[in-house]
Amino acid sequence: MCELFGRATGFNGGKGGSMHIADFSVGMLGANGVVAAGIPIAVGAAHAIKIREEKRVVACFFGDGAVNRGPFLEGLNWAKVHELPVLFVCEDNRWSATTSTEAMTAGEGALARARAIGVPGQEADGNDVIEVHGISRNLIEKIRGGEGPQFLHAITYRFKGHVSVDPATYRDGEEVSRALESDPLRLVEKKLGERAAAAIRKEAEEEVRKALEVAAAAPWPEAASAFTDIQDAGAGRWR
Repeated sequence: MCELFGRATGFNGGKGGSMHIADFSVGMLGANGVVAAGIPIAVGAAHAIKIREEKRVVACFFGDGAVNRGPFLEGLNWAKVHELPVLFVCEDNRWSATTSTEAMTAGEGALARARAIGVPGQEADGNDVIEVHGISRNLIEKIRGGEGPQFLHAITYRFKGHVSVDPATYRDGEEVSRALESDPLRLVEKKLGERAAAAIRKEAEEEVRKALEVAAAAPWPEAASAFTDIQDAGAGRWR
């Protein structure tokens, strides 16, 4: 939260924000503002793991809009050719920014494309956290068992606009209402029971409240820090 607030105590000193936040200490190699750009980063990390003979698995998350970009084909192809330990997770919310995915994606979609390259996988109800957990665990066990990259196609829905200032007026209100019937929080409440779900919700809300308080009280970066973390390639200079 400190990073999102642009504070000096953020993981990236307040310079990464939401689009480029990274925390190498926990293996989080960085968010990326370019659609599908996380795929080759994940594949590169997985290749390094294989070369070093480490027992780790890379998880790569992207949206359905990413399957129409070049890095998807290139990344999955490289991962399969070299049988890399990577789990590709497509969070398919059926909207690519402001355009329906159906209007932009030919064929049977993300999972079919992955299988065409030779990367096996499964489809899951992306609104059901328990189902996603079970399927992802099964796929990760396959990766650790030497079966190469796997693909999780999580079907969900984007209830709000693409960004906070997007009213999403390009969508049918009835469509959103129908989708809200499968709200992930409602589904998990039915499976866990109201009391257990309420306890989890209370704990989560308290965690967020504390994080907000800490971030709001954290110091701003010093002005001089604007000149740090800058690469000097030794080439051209501003004149």
